[in-house]
Amino acid sequence: MMARRTKAQIAQLEAQIADVLKEDHPQSVRHIFYRMTDPRLPEPVEKTEHGYKQLQFRVTEMRRAKTLPYGWIADATRSGLHVYTFDEPGDLIYTYAARYRDNVWRESNEHVEVWCESRSIAGVIKDVCRQYAVTLYPSGGFSSMTLAFEAAGAINASGKSSAAIIYVGDYDPAGVLIDQSIEHELRTHLPGFPLTMNRIAVNELQIAEMDLPTKPRKQTDRRRLDIKETVEAEAIPAGTMRQMVADAVQRHLPSDVDLDTIAKRDKAVVGQLARLGVLVDMKGMAESLTAIADLENK
Repeated sequence: MMARRTKAQIAQLEAQIADVLKEDHPQSVRHIFYRMTDPRLPEPVEKTEHGYKQLQFRVTEMRRAKTLPYGWIADATRSGLHVYTFDEPGDLIYTYAARYRDNVWRESNEHVEVWCESRSIAGVIKDVCRQYAVTLYPSGGFSSMTLAFEAAGAINASGKSSAAIIYVGDYDPAGVLIDQSIEHELRTHLPGFPLTMNRIAVNELQIAEMDLPTKPRKQTDRRRLDIKETVEAEAIPAGTMRQMVADAVQRHLPSDVDLDTIAKRDKAVVGQLARLGVLVDMKGMAESLTAIADLENK
């Protein structure tokens, strides 16, 4: 175990953390941890669970000291259950106006979604999934029967003729079986439905090509005895992982879809909806029906 850090060493470690996050954010604490275990750094972190806890504490202290923006850390493991209320009817319209998205998959016959092993990973890739308008499922390890059942129902309700599942998970005796289990559960509820499962990370080739840090398998785990060294998905840099997901989704996107053009059109629609919300509050619901007709005729 490393000796207690001096103030100068703590300052150096915090500078390294800040530099990594300035370069690419948001990232999960686990992603930052793997970057900080690089022995070439002036102040590396132990590649142990104790080292992870030290790094986690340091990130917490930086956030509380406001030297690290809260939004730079991805954490989808906890969220509140909110009840939304509105002061005026129009508030509903311009509150939800910003959520308008054109269906870029309208002309596709394929349903596409992304699954990942942990909520930690979900926090890192959720913005990519939002950009491409695909559903993201964090399985939390082996998926629950309920989650798989609901996901299969959504696939069936999509009206598409096939489905493609993109998956990100750990390379370890359990991790390499999770996507297989998800596929099995989905097929149970979608018998005969054309479905493909594409595990884009982590695999043996990536471990070698990216020189990903490994750790010994748990000796008590008797699954997949051929796997000697394990790798967590968070060992892949956050930016690289987001690009991998984006590339995988793009391969299924209809060739005539221009996301930039669609984004501009979405912005215009959002503006119209927001103005409609203001009209509802100013004129009342009945008079706003006339306003809606006027907008449609412009």
